[in-house]
Amino acid sequence: MSPAPSDSWRPWMQRALQLANLGCGRTSPNPMVGCVVLDAEGRLVGEGYHSQAGEAHAEVGALRQAGERARGGTAVVTLEPCCHHGRTPPCSDALLAAGIRRVVVAMADPDPQVAGGGIAQLRSAGVEVIEGVAAEEARALNRAFLHRIAHRRPFGILKWAMGVDGRTALPNGASQWISGPEARNWVHALRARCDAVVVGGGTVRADDPLLTSRGRRHSEPLRVVLSRSLALPERARLWDTAQAPTLVAHGYEAPARRRFQLDQRGIERLVLEACEPWALMQELARRGCNQVLWECGAELATAALRQSCVQEVAAVIAPKVMGGTLARTPVGDLGFTGMQQVPAWQTTCPQQLGDDLLWQLHAPELDRRWTSPPLPAQRCPSP
Repeated sequence: MSPAPSDSWRPWMQRALQLANLGCGRTSPNPMVGCVVLDAEGRLVGEGYHSQAGEAHAEVGALRQAGERARGGTAVVTLEPCCHHGRTPPCSDALLAAGIRRVVVAMADPDPQVAGGGIAQLRSAGVEVIEGVAAEEARALNRAFLHRIAHRRPFGILKWAMGVDGRTALPNGASQWISGPEARNWVHALRARCDAVVVGGGTVRADDPLLTSRGRRHSEPLRVVLSRSLALPERARLWDTAQAPTLVAHGYEAPARRRFQLDQRGIERLVLEACEPWALMQELARRGCNQVLWECGAELATAALRQSCVQEVAAVIAPKVMGGTLARTPVGDLGFTGMQQVPAWQTTCPQQLGDDLLWQLHAPELDRRWTSPPLPAQRCPSP
């Protein structure tokens, strides 16, 4: 089989990316991966994606569907096949056992357990490997996984809703509801794509939030309360762990009496080296969280920004003027003294959500976004 130009495999890689996206919000600590298998004549014979951590990987699902028709064929996969025993056997072994002759890969896996080992194993067995097809799209799709591997912290998204005058609540603290139902539905879908949702004790006391995706994923994301004092209400919707798991994180200075009260309610506690966003994010990374949503008040949001725990901002702007000199704003003082110190975040086109406007800001290196392309024809281009 002679080598094929990388661009000729792009339509099939786009389909593999579509499949990978079906696992969004359920694969952590693993990445999202999709795979298509073509027979020796270039016809589609199998598709698969990694649906959930602990379940079969994308290559295995696609090979099962293809059966004997995979022999002598091509596997197009969005990430380098794994070559180590984890909760499932190595995908590189499965590809070799199926008789695959060519593997097209979007990008290498930066996880130290793989890090080129899967590609090297395939090539040493005589399999042709084509790398770098739709690599930018693959990196954008798995930006959260890549960020956790590189920085040992989850990818952080800070979300808030505000009026056009920048207020997030009235002077008396009332804030439900600033945004409309369409925007709130969008937030529920955003939670479904995250592994954890973080608030501070002030938000729990003021809003009694539920912080679920409203059934858009199973299981629900982990609800995390970061609190120094543990001055939390006796009754709160977050304490109902039948709805979703809840974790309360605090430092060593938290009063023993309040720790005991949480233990009596059956709420999981996490003692941090320091009761700060950076320490929480390190612990959530150890728990396998790839992406975390911050839905907190101004004080905690400011700390998260200052400690580089936020890589994207999602601001929902409602057509309301709330006023008030003491009304709340999304973030507090970040310590800037001149405009030259203020970082220039990249923006996306504003998105209409009912009467509200969604504005998203993200770090410059995340400017390229992956979008779901149309399904390609049922035969691959001639190599």
